[in-house]
Amino acid sequence: MRFRIPLVASATLIIGFAVARATGVVWLGGVVLVIGGAWCAWQWWRTLGVFPALLGVVIYFAAFVLSHPFAHVVGAWPSTIIVALVAGALACLIEIRASRRLDR
Repeated sequence: MRFRIPLVASATLIIGFAVARATGVVWLGGVVLVIGGAWCAWQWWRTLGVFPALLGVVIYFAAFVLSHPFAHVVGAWPSTIIVALVAGALACLIEIRASRRLDR
């Protein structure tokens, strides 16, 4: 299924936040993020190569980091959802560009 990796990346950003918020255990949400990010990195590396995998991880990490100051502006949940959508869209672009490069 195409774009499953960006979907998982976006979902784990949201689920990680939900777990941290629901349990009150922040590191538990971090575990969700690490597992999801590691799976996405592995899949990107396996299917698209090293550079797209590194780029995907940077986007994933940047989305997580940027969601924190953005939450002070729009609120925690809106921030999480917006950065997850943006990260997912950028991850889709990575997959499209990398797969076109591989198809040549």
